[in-house]
Parts: sequence; C-alpha cells; structure tokens
Amino acid sequence: MKKLHNIYTCQVCGAKSSKWLGRCEDCSTWNSFVVESVDGTHHYGKNITSNNHNILSEIEIYSLCKEEDEQLSVERYDTGLNEFNRVLGGGCVAGSVILLCGEPGIGKSTLVMQLCNNAGKKNISCFYISGEESLMQLKLRAKRLSAFGENIKLITATNVNEIINFLKKLYSDRLNIVIVDSVQTLYSDEISSAPGTVSQVKACTFELIKIAKAKNIVLVIVGHITKDGQIAGPKVLEHMVDTVLYFEGGGVQQHRIVRTIKNRFGSTNEIGVFEMSSSGLNEVLNPSKLFMTEREDDVSGACIFAGLEGTRSLLVEVQALVVHSYIPVPRRAAIGWDSNRLAMIIAILNTRLGLSLGDKEVYLNIAGGLRINEPAADLAVTVALISAARDIKIPRNTVFFGEIGLSGELRKVVQAENRINEAHKLGFENVVVPYDGKHYTSNMTTITQISHITELVKFFSKL
Repeated sequence: MKKLHNIYTCQVCGAKSSKWLGRCEDCSTWNSFVVESVDGTHHYGKNITSNNHNILSEIEIYSLCKEEDEQLSVERYDTGLNEFNRVLGGGCVAGSVILLCGEPGIGKSTLVMQLCNNAGKKNISCFYISGEESLMQLKLRAKRLSAFGENIKLITATNVNEIINFLKKLYSDRLNIVIVDSVQTLYSDEISSAPGTVSQVKACTFELIKIAKAKNIVLVIVGHITKDGQIAGPKVLEHMVDTVLYFEGGGVQQHRIVRTIKNRFGSTNEIGVFEMSSSGLNEVLNPSKLFMTEREDDVSGACIFAGLEGTRSLLVEVQALVVHSYIPVPRRAAIGWDSNRLAMIIAILNTRLGLSLGDKEVYLNIAGGLRINEPAADLAVTVALISAARDIKIPRNTVFFGEIGLSGELRKVVQAENRINEAHKLGFENVVVPYDGKHYTSNMTTITQISHITELVKFFSKL
C-alpha cells in the first residue's frame, strides 16, 4: 500500500507547507491553509522514461515560414453575442480555454446558457456540463431564457475522469464549445483532497485543457471569486488558460460588465456591457447612455468625461461635491476613481490655480457604478471640483478629457479622435481637449484645446 502523508496548501496562492501555518509566508493571507493527503506519486510524469522513443516519434516540428501561414490561421466561432465577441477579440478561438470569473449570483450561468443558445442557432455544437445544478434546474433556466435547440447538450457531472471519457467517446467529432460550470465542483479520483481545493482545481483544469487542445475545442470554465475579488482557488488558473474574463456588477445595479484581464488572441481591458432583465442578459449597444444620468437642467459639480475602455469610447458623468467641514481633518471620498489621484488634483488646484480646499470636504463619484483607471479623467475631475467649489453650472453639451501634470500642464491622451467622434455621435456640441499640435475638425462639434489649467479661468468666465 502507498504511504499517505499530509501536506498543507494555501487556498489563495497555492503555497505548500509540511505543517499548518496561521499566515501564509508567500501571500500573507490568514487562515488559508487546508490539509491534503497525498501519496507522493507524480501522475503526470508517469512512465515517461520508458516511452521516450514513442513520444518523440509523435512530436511534429514546424518552422515559421510564409508557406505555412495558412496552416497557422486562427479559426473563430461567432457566439451570437456581439458584446461577448468584442471582449474575446472577434469570437471564440478554436482550441482556446476561457476562464469566466464572477461573484456568486451575478449571472455567470445565465450568460453561458445564452452563449449556448445563440451559438447553437449558428449551427455550433455546445456541451454544457454542470456540477452545481440538477438537470431540472438547468431546464428551468433554459425555459426562462427560451434557450432550446438540438445543438445544446446538457449533463450533470463532477468527476473529471468521467467527463473526459464522455467527451472522447461520444462527442469528439462534432463538438465545438464545452462549458464547465463550475471548476470548484470538479474532483479527480487521483487526488485525495476535497473538491475546490488547490490540488483538485489545478489537476482538473489541467486535464480539461489537455482534451480541449487535443480536440480543438473551445473550453469555457466558470469560476467563483472570493469576497476579496480573487478567483476562488489557486491564482495559477489565470496562467493556465488563454483568456480571463471578469463578470462585474450585481447588487442594485442592473448592468453587468464583462472585462478582459488576459487574452492571447485579442486586446486586454476590453469590456462588454449587458443589462440584466427577467428574460436574461440584454446587450447594451450604446453604453454611454447607460453611464450618463438623465437630468434636464445644468447643475454645478457635474460634467461629462470621454473615457476609453479597451477600444471602446464611453461617455460617463463625473460628479463632485464640495462642502464646508466641521472636523479637523476634512473627508476625501472617491467612488469609482483613485483617491490618491483626487488628493493630487486638490493639491494642484491649490498651488497652480489658487483654489484652496483644505477646509472643505470633497466627494467625487463616477455615475453608473463604473470605475475609471486612466489619467485622462484628470481634466473632467478638475472641472467638476471647480464647478462645485464656485457653484458654476457646466453646460450638459460639453465633454472634457485630458491628463494634468504636477505643474498644471495638460498632457495629450491616446485615441483622442475616437473620444471626439463618440461625443459627436451622441450630439455634444463642445469638447475641451489638451493641446497636442493636431488640428481636429468637426462639422457639429466645437473643439477647444488648452495647454494649462490656468486657461480654465477663461473658460469659466464665459459661463
């Protein structure tokens, strides 16, 4: 009999220890170690030395020459969801592995069910493997989403060995997309630990990736995230797959955002916007209207920012509130933006423009629940703060974008033309941008270029 021994594994970073530790030495996480029983056998490298000759005879060597370009062409499947195709770079690549992560209850299962339904209508064979729900629950969801078709097959299974044998024997020839919901429920007979642990998740994902690459199948793996926003299980999953998608939103918000974190076949930081309804997720074709509040009159402390998410231009509303403080240390709060950058903008306004906010409480909010990470929002935040502090109303037909340096100068930003075109498409009449030496022309939109924040004084004097 094989001798078993216990090993402790961190459920966050995958670090191993021969004894239990209260705090992981690698990722500094408390109470993350779980005991696992192992037999010391390395299954993946078994019998390699005895079969070296056979393995080498099966390996094919390729060269990077122009004559073989046609053999290296990328085959993509149209999922039928334009927003999902966008985040993937144009559709699912055959043989790729996609990891879809999100909080419990946010709508991951709804999204992949609609993916099966829309892809099945395009004669793409889909196979849905559920380890969390029964067949009756899946049918109820399919009925609510009107997801019926001969190209959609459903099974409920948790044993990864049975799943792989099932895929090899029954559906290896006419299978295009396989969805596993979720990876935390799978287990392998060769691993003695419980499902959801680091060893089980790594081993099961590795076996599924092998079959997906060998059969040229699109594998979509659904994974949960913890309350800290990390993938439940090992972080190494992000390195094993080709594409990592985060499903954001939930709570009281109706919209959902699919964000690309990693993509070997397209751009990163791309987003797809959906809106949750009783009949499922609906694609939002114009996200700018979703992130701009509907108000009829001009108000102080609010302006429109032309942002950029991947290759998509979005117009969002930046809201600021400046009030007198009755405490020694005034509050500084930013929702949807970096609080450190807000403190920097306040310091620049004090030093370069003479606007002192030291005794004021400052609150900043990005409408719609969107989070902005690019520095191009500096100008919009600055205008909103000045407007709130001086009670000056900003016209709703004006858009701002630009990065501000510590000396108060405005720096150019990437894809300025795309931002201007988005503002023009939505009917905005004025756009304020940094001066970058280029001449922008537009028939319906007036473009104002400024090089320093002191020029904002002239802009506000006209209001």
